[in-house]
Amino acid sequence: MSYKIQITNSIEELSEFFARLLIDRVNNITGDFHLALSGGSTPKIIFEYLAAHHQNTILWDNVKFYWGDERCVPPTDPQSNYKMAHDSFLSKLHISTHNIFRIKGEDEARQEVDRYSSVILLQLKDDFPRFDLIMLGLGEDGHTASIFPNQKSLLTSDKICATAVHPGTGQARITLTGKVINNAANVVFIATGKGKSKIIDAIINKKDNFKDYPASFINPKEGQLYWLLDKDAASLLHS
Repeated sequence: MSYKIQITNSIEELSEFFARLLIDRVNNITGDFHLALSGGSTPKIIFEYLAAHHQNTILWDNVKFYWGDERCVPPTDPQSNYKMAHDSFLSKLHISTHNIFRIKGEDEARQEVDRYSSVILLQLKDDFPRFDLIMLGLGEDGHTASIFPNQKSLLTSDKICATAVHPGTGQARITLTGKVINNAANVVFIATGKGKSKIIDAIINKKDNFKDYPASFINPKEGQLYWLLDKDAASLLHS
């Protein structure tokens, strides 16, 4: 696995590093930049930071926003990844609604999988869309996006999007598949807190049952993988 690890002292430092990644990539290309967002508590803090400190430093009008996964709930539901990103970030950027491509979690899941797959009209590489950057979270069970340990077939699916089911709650999800994620130019895992340290150590150092964790199979074949961590999440890496 080829990757770069950035360990930060605070969530503010982590957020600023992510902002600098965007500045470097968004502001230095001609044309649109296709970004897939993640849900979760840490991305929410990052989004709030970007809205507060980087409204005018990043060419947001050039960014097309997508989602790596979504819960099958309406966009007004507190569990909606779209709602979180909209309320904390997108609504403050004053960008066109034409830049935002949300997954319609309120619609029938299989129909929405087909619709959203057709919406992702990106440049193709090896017959799959190529995102410029995909943000990913990491679950303590090793899942990423909505690819769970008992659904690892989604890592090798030939579909762009697929339905998934949370193994604990039974909640339906819609997710990008592993082949799309691994086709991205940049993939950024973002993880904070000691609760993530064991799984991060296992995946990065290929320890224990790391192959049971979907996140361990994320490695862009012609792109750059980043692990953006705070000190707590990285605390076992050198033990």
